[in-house]
Amino acid sequence: MKKFDPHRNYEKTRKAIGYVSRNEATLKDYKRIGFKSGLEVHQQLKTKSKLFCRCPAGIYHENDDYNAELIRHMRPTLSELGVYDGTALMEFRTKKEIHYRINNKTACTYEVDDTPPFPIDREALEIALEISILSKLNIVGEVHITRKQYLDGSIPTGFQRSAILGVEGEIQLRKKKIRLIQLSIEEDSCREISDIGHVRVYKTDRLGMPLIETVTYPDMETPDELAEAAEYIRFLNRSTGKVRTGIGAGREDVNVSCEGGTRVELKGVAHNKWIPDISHVECFRQYALLNIRKIINQKIPEKDKWKIKSLEIDFSHPDLLFKPLRLALDNGFSVYAFNLPKCQGILSHFTQPGYVFANEISDRLKVIACIEKPNMTYSEDLTPVLTGKEFEKIVHFLDADPEDAQIILWGPPADMPTALETVEERIRMAFDGVPNETRKTFGDGTNIFERVLPGRDRMYPDTDSEPIPLADDQIKMLGDKLPVLISERYHQLREWGVPEDTYNYLLSKNLVPLIEKISTGFGFSPKYIGTFLGHTFKSIVGKKKSHKNFSYEKIWAMFGFIAKKKMQPAIAHLMLPVIYEYPDMEFGSVLTIIDFRKYSLNELIAPVDFLAGKFKQIRFTKTEKAAVDWIMGQLHRQAIGNVMLTELRKVVEEKIRKTYNSI
Repeated sequence: MKKFDPHRNYEKTRKAIGYVSRNEATLKDYKRIGFKSGLEVHQQLKTKSKLFCRCPAGIYHENDDYNAELIRHMRPTLSELGVYDGTALMEFRTKKEIHYRINNKTACTYEVDDTPPFPIDREALEIALEISILSKLNIVGEVHITRKQYLDGSIPTGFQRSAILGVEGEIQLRKKKIRLIQLSIEEDSCREISDIGHVRVYKTDRLGMPLIETVTYPDMETPDELAEAAEYIRFLNRSTGKVRTGIGAGREDVNVSCEGGTRVELKGVAHNKWIPDISHVECFRQYALLNIRKIINQKIPEKDKWKIKSLEIDFSHPDLLFKPLRLALDNGFSVYAFNLPKCQGILSHFTQPGYVFANEISDRLKVIACIEKPNMTYSEDLTPVLTGKEFEKIVHFLDADPEDAQIILWGPPADMPTALETVEERIRMAFDGVPNETRKTFGDGTNIFERVLPGRDRMYPDTDSEPIPLADDQIKMLGDKLPVLISERYHQLREWGVPEDTYNYLLSKNLVPLIEKISTGFGFSPKYIGTFLGHTFKSIVGKKKSHKNFSYEKIWAMFGFIAKKKMQPAIAHLMLPVIYEYPDMEFGSVLTIIDFRKYSLNELIAPVDFLAGKFKQIRFTKTEKAAVDWIMGQLHRQAIGNVMLTELRKVVEEKIRKTYNSI
């Protein structure tokens, strides 16, 4: 019988599902697998206080700086219907010990669930309502605060206080409208510091900060459409100028499914540029799991009769004590071997680039059984831990058939009962296809299991908070001072002639209002200002470190100074790098630093005759254009800020044409 080749099987199954890279994928590929996706966009609000207490918002402790530590264990309780929540049971099985590191400057007794909530922060509520109206949502007549279960320990109470503010809205993308389900205001969760073994550590500085969540329908049918929607919502939120920016201030949960699959939540995506790749990979991962379902059900038509066989390997099996297994036993671990009847080809089936179905099992062992990787090897391992002859002994030990597959698992003895359950549970899920999960994403597009997806019944009323009525005149007042719609901003930029490659930067930094303010206030071309901000300013930000006192107002004031001094706006290219680093410096001093001198047009063109003669002596190419180019290069630095370069060039060209036709 031909020996099974896992590498060949990986490639064979990758081709069987028609996997293509995102760069090669077409609309036809996404229609073939039934790509469908929606978004949950979370955005922190720029308020002074947290949402349900009066601790300051937006202060982070980067160092290991805390005054107290609280330790908790999560335990499931029966619901009113006498059932346990699946997520609660999973978290309970992990036997996690949750550590909360508390700093007195940013947390109080409310954060640690020892005090009822304060009234909701009104500043946060008004900002959230403004964004709801901007999103064309129908505003609720009364705000009802609810509790949403958070069972991973990221909120000490085990729930998040949340309230729906608007329902059934829409946003306009380039080629289609995307429907919005709702917008909610809620409190942010803790920042995770580490998660090793049975101990998970959080900081509470971010906990309780005001946050909005915009939820779309699954209307996006390609990864690029999904990314466009995420960018639009980000631009919309930032257009108010009332939301926080920077790492972690905005995060997306991306919900992805394929035809026949199920909703899988890709959690906490911090970079919108990741969205096309991670949604592409996840949709094909689900498509691969559906192919595994088809194969395993064909191999094992009576799944209820199918059983895993497991045997413990210990020091009483000297012929099986290969180096990795002996090392595990020497470290006090238990080692188990599993036989999976008729499952050959399943463990090495392609799921994601560089991942196979066996990774689905090892990832769950890390999360649910808390066994750190490496935690297993298997008969179809692409990077084998045991040699072929060593695995043959394992096969004999398990009395396995040629069509079976084998797994060897090791870990702390106390975790092995959960580990054994986890292995069998995940393989049995393969019979049904795609499990509902929350998964963690990486920059290369791949993802790993994070936890079971919470059920629909995770929300219930908060008895500590009374309803908040919203008056019609309050909503009208907020609606009267809305910023311009993002779709209209795109049209504005096009009408101004601003280069399209600047749009994302200008909208993400909410710089379009600044373009308007400078051009209308000082008479400069909006095309010039938009190009300057989208190219020059972006380059400066990428290369230099800004001073804490720098703000967009400094740019506005700089152009005001340029207009007042009747200088050409090109001088801003030299001034802004200095102002960015030293914003408190007077503009006159900035001109001194960049060695700016005032010249009239006549003073600038005075040396043209001398320069033309010099050019004739030192250059071999004697064309008129070459002469003009060289002379402009000599005058360029002195001309900036004094005259427009196009005007200077015209004068130089005329002078050269008249006097030096022989060149």
